[in-house]
Amino acid sequence: MSPRPEPSEDHLGEPVLTEDGVLVVDGRELSVRISARRRRVGLTVERDRSLTLHVPRGCELRRVKEFVRGSSAWIEDKTRLSEERRQLHPVRTLRDGEIHRYLGRDYRLLVVVEEEAGKAPLQWGGDVAVPRVRLVAGRLRMDRSVAADPGLAREALADWYSRAGQRWMRGRLQPWAARMDVPEPAVRVRDLGHRWGSYRSGPGNGVILLHWATFQLPIHLVDYVISHELAHVRVSGHGPEYWRLLGRALPECRHLKAELDELGRRVWMGDFSR
Repeated sequence: MSPRPEPSEDHLGEPVLTEDGVLVVDGRELSVRISARRRRVGLTVERDRSLTLHVPRGCELRRVKEFVRGSSAWIEDKTRLSEERRQLHPVRTLRDGEIHRYLGRDYRLLVVVEEEAGKAPLQWGGDVAVPRVRLVAGRLRMDRSVAADPGLAREALADWYSRAGQRWMRGRLQPWAARMDVPEPAVRVRDLGHRWGSYRSGPGNGVILLHWATFQLPIHLVDYVISHELAHVRVSGHGPEYWRLLGRALPECRHLKAELDELGRRVWMGDFSR
C-alpha cells in the first residue's frame, strides 16, 4: 500500500481517488482500499481499532471526506465497542495442563523434553528448528525449551494451528462454494492480525485467507467465517445484496454473526502473560 492514495481529476475537474493508500480526514487516519466492484463507500472498524475505507474506483475525494465526517459518531461507537471486546481476549501462561482449544474442543498442554523422548529437532531447509507443537493422544505436546520463550511458543502454536487448519480445510470449502454458487477459491491459513478472514480476488478464483486463531472456534462458527468470505467472491462490501446472498446459503447468518462477535472476543489471539 502506498503512503497516500494519489487523487487525480475526473472529467468535471473533481479530484478522485485512484489507488490504495492512507487518507487522513480531520486528523483521523484511514486505510483506503479501492475496488472496481464496489458501488458505494463503506467503512470498517477493525478489531485493532484501525479504520479501513472501502471506495469505488473513481470516487471523488470530496464524497469520501463527507462520508467519513458524517460517520464520526458511528466510528466512535464502534471503536469503543472494539476496545471493550479486545480487552476480553485471554492470555496464556504455558503452564503444564493449560487448556487450548481446537475446533471448539479443549486440549491440555503437555510440556515435555522431546530429546528425552527420543524426538530429534525438526529440519527446515537444512537448518535446525525448534520442535513443533504436536497433538498426541489428546494432548498438545510442546518442548520445554520452546515453552520457556514466549516468542518461540507463540510461533510454534500459531504454526500448529495453521497446519492443522489447512489440513482440516481440505474438502471443507467445496460444498460451501457449491451451496453458494460461487467458484471455489484457494485457501491459506496465516496470522491476519485482528481479522478472522479475508477474500482477495486474483488469478484463478482468488484466495480466502483465514486467521490461525479461527480454528479455535466451534465448527459451526468456522463454517460461518468460510461462508462469510465466500460471499465476497460474488459481492464486495457488506450491503443488502451481500447479506441476501449469504442468507440464502445460511439463513441463520445474522445469529451466527452475533455469536461470533460474542464468543470471538474470548478467543486466544497469541498473547502471553508477562
